[in-house]
Amino acid sequence: MVRKNDERRAALVDAAIEVLAREGARGLTFRAVDTEAAVPVGTASNYFASRDDLLTQAGGRVYERLRPDEETLARQRTTTPDHEGYTRLMRELVGRVSGFRTGYLALLELRLEATRRPELRRVLTERVRSDVDANVAYHEASGLPGDATAVRLLILTLNWLIVEQLTLPDVFSEAERDQLVQAAVERIVRV
Repeated sequence: MVRKNDERRAALVDAAIEVLAREGARGLTFRAVDTEAAVPVGTASNYFASRDDLLTQAGGRVYERLRPDEETLARQRTTTPDHEGYTRLMRELVGRVSGFRTGYLALLELRLEATRRPELRRVLTERVRSDVDANVAYHEASGLPGDATAVRLLILTLNWLIVEQLTLPDVFSEAERDQLVQAAVERIVRV
């Protein structure tokens, strides 16, 4: 029987994210999640039908936690629709995603694991496609310069910049990262 306590389930999924980031997908066991969440052994197995279920829910939870809060969204809606405003938005995005280091590293682990697990691949594909579509729709409604292709190119570019920052943080300094974000916006987004 799968348990229903939503708070406990969220804590277990958050613990799974931490385990994934630290130990990789091979280290993700129910026992490791129980230990990380500081709950009795066997708790995670009462909340998730299988390891695949836990992996899938961890993937969804990373995206939930990466979503900007309402205050950030309200601030973004008032952004000046020019390259400067766009660059500010992209720097904020890179900062927010990089600020959830374990979540992004766990997501990379999940993407690798998805190459071997069709159900996880299906869930992540749907989620990423939905996020890309939402970003394109937000962009089109915002009046910011550029088109859907520019948004997709920025997503691809900035995702790799984030990977670089989280996995090899000494490759680019913070100033270089900011310059790269600005250059990406200027070169990809047409006014």
